[in-house]
Amino acid sequence: MTGGFVYSEKPIRIESGEGVHLYDDSGDEYLDFGASYGVAAVGHCHPEVVSTVQEQVEKLTFVQASYPNSSRDGLYEKLAAVAPGDLENVWLCNSGTEANEAAIKFARSATGNSKIVAAQRGFHGRTMGSLSATWKPKYKKPFEPLAGDFEFVPYGDEEALAEAVDDETAAVLLEPIQGEGGVNPAPEGYLQAAREVTQETGTALVLDEIQTGLGRTGALWACEKRGVVPDVLTSAKGLGGGLPVGATLCADWIAENAGPHGSTFSGGPVVSAAADATLSVVADENLAENAAEVGDYLQSKLGGSEVAIRTVRGEGLILGAEVGRGANRALKELAMNHGILALPAGRTVVRLLPPLTVTKSHADEVVAALEVALSEVSA
Repeated sequence: MTGGFVYSEKPIRIESGEGVHLYDDSGDEYLDFGASYGVAAVGHCHPEVVSTVQEQVEKLTFVQASYPNSSRDGLYEKLAAVAPGDLENVWLCNSGTEANEAAIKFARSATGNSKIVAAQRGFHGRTMGSLSATWKPKYKKPFEPLAGDFEFVPYGDEEALAEAVDDETAAVLLEPIQGEGGVNPAPEGYLQAAREVTQETGTALVLDEIQTGLGRTGALWACEKRGVVPDVLTSAKGLGGGLPVGATLCADWIAENAGPHGSTFSGGPVVSAAADATLSVVADENLAENAAEVGDYLQSKLGGSEVAIRTVRGEGLILGAEVGRGANRALKELAMNHGILALPAGRTVVRLLPPLTVTKSHADEVVAALEVALSEVSA
């Protein structure tokens, strides 16, 4: 065996990208409504991100985080400034799963407890700790035994959550909108209930905003729309403008007792510069507002479709169209015959997670193509 072996490669070789489009090795254009699982939040090769990275890589490629650096310090300050509530303490890493891994460790160290309560159908990553907090057995079984003392409750069930959280619970770990689990928004009042029960027991509330953050739901952070400030918030995916970076934002009481943790590549100057530029683009181009406007439009168009879309779930530009068992065939049809890339969320949901720069005309294009694709696979 040679070459890559973890991913089953798709029959499209992508060689370049600009804005909301990708281009294959034949020059064919694809409208990217998956954004590589939300990584291309500000679009592909955004000029401000590219120029900032070029400038930084010519000055200093890397220095370990124990040495102060202006690029990293700038990102610390900007993340602290835009964080919800008082989450002014920033840990930088390389991915979403590492951000969640750190959150689990920090919560256990700060509380002195070990139990982590997570939700059924939740997804938090693929390293051993984050995987332990992930629900779906197919991701976990080949790697068992995993880390212990994780308990799962039905997502959205306030009573089950209250019963599971006790004085020995270190953290409750939730997504404001479950992405991989089918694009399931938290029911009204659920995150507030999670906040109340964690405060009563001295438990850390950890919100995984790796997919929902940075404006995707129509606010910079999804928790802000619900009036909830967690003790820990994790971010990644779109944060680096295409480069690998994650962040764990913590309240003082967590940061002061976080315990020994580290990473060689924490907050490298190049990725820090990219993330700083990305945050500026999100603010300067009003991308949260655009996500709200275009997302509402797209959801309305999908909901009014006359083809086999059962329901549409989500907020802003994280949407799931429930189409039944033909989802994967519809996705293949969209890519190969309509030049549109989208994502699955389980076997029955087409997930739309485009760059936050998409327009209503792009939404129209996707809806029209999806209607044809669904008609083809159901014929």
